[in-house]
Amino acid sequence: MRDVDIARWRLRSQHLVRPHAGSAREVVGSLLAVQAENPGQTAWAVASRTADPGQADLAALLDGGAVLRTHVLRPTWHFVRAEDIGWLLDLTGPRVRRVTGKQLREAHGLDDRSIDRAVAAVTDALAGGRWLTRARVAEELSGRGVQAAGHALMILLAHAELDGLICSGPAAGGEHTYALMTERVPAPRRLDRTEALAELALRYFTGHGPATERDLAYWATLTLTDVRTGLDQVRDRLDSFQHDGRTFWHAPGEAPGGPQDPAGHLLQILDETYRGYQDSRWVLDAAGDVPRTRETALGMALVDAQLLAAARRTVGRDQVRFDLRPYRPLTRPEVEALDQAARRYGEYLGLKAELALP
Repeated sequence: MRDVDIARWRLRSQHLVRPHAGSAREVVGSLLAVQAENPGQTAWAVASRTADPGQADLAALLDGGAVLRTHVLRPTWHFVRAEDIGWLLDLTGPRVRRVTGKQLREAHGLDDRSIDRAVAAVTDALAGGRWLTRARVAEELSGRGVQAAGHALMILLAHAELDGLICSGPAAGGEHTYALMTERVPAPRRLDRTEALAELALRYFTGHGPATERDLAYWATLTLTDVRTGLDQVRDRLDSFQHDGRTFWHAPGEAPGGPQDPAGHLLQILDETYRGYQDSRWVLDAAGDVPRTRETALGMALVDAQLLAAARRTVGRDQVRFDLRPYRPLTRPEVEALDQAARRYGEYLGLKAELALP
């Protein structure tokens, strides 16, 4: 087993190569949660994993509440199915909420009483089926004598999300809104902690595998002890192999053989192919061409599951342009694969696509 073999396998596990998933709902369920700090680019991350990429599928799920955009797993946004949000928040929310609570206290000068008062004002403002943008939430809080804006408000709302009190509502004019969790998910699925750890391990290693225990611990902000507790319960439903001194877990089956289709991908740096791992992330760069310096904010250009270039995406009125910054000279077949990836992205947006090299 080589690094590139693992990287190719992950693309298949994540539906980035054929066979693709049948729907956006299937993608989100298979991955369990999809980091969604940038909702527009994450919408493409979901659509690109389906057999018929389009914008309407995920948008309808988000508006209807079948998929939510909320804080879970780590202190950032994720897309997650409604039937998974309850037990995932119960399992991962408390550890992440310590982070947001510390930020509110130390960076914004709020004590526990002030935090509780502000969260209560948020839930009161959203009661009765109201769906409010962040700006409207700020106005409502001000009217209730609670001053919160900018970064402080963002962290406060994340704090309430991690406590399972609020989540996303339907989009309003293209803007994210907040709603009460009880009104969007009236009967959340609950699991006891042992059951939740088992389901987390099974679904992560099935949807992201092959991956290591430390990859999962990072992804879900859990301890290795927690991860191993869950894995012990489901190891008979998974397979594993040794590579580079580590154990990689995955759904039963063999590594993909031969070329994968499509060969090229243009993805954001937050995509699950990159952000879904930490311990073994760099199987994406088997040749060691990518500088291990400060993480770029640019997107990724992948060919044959290998990270070949940084990619800056620019969306204009009638075209989407990808400016590549290769880590090494690209071959003609690699450029052709990335040109095809740009065309797929353009078709998704309904725009002409352009790929630009230095």
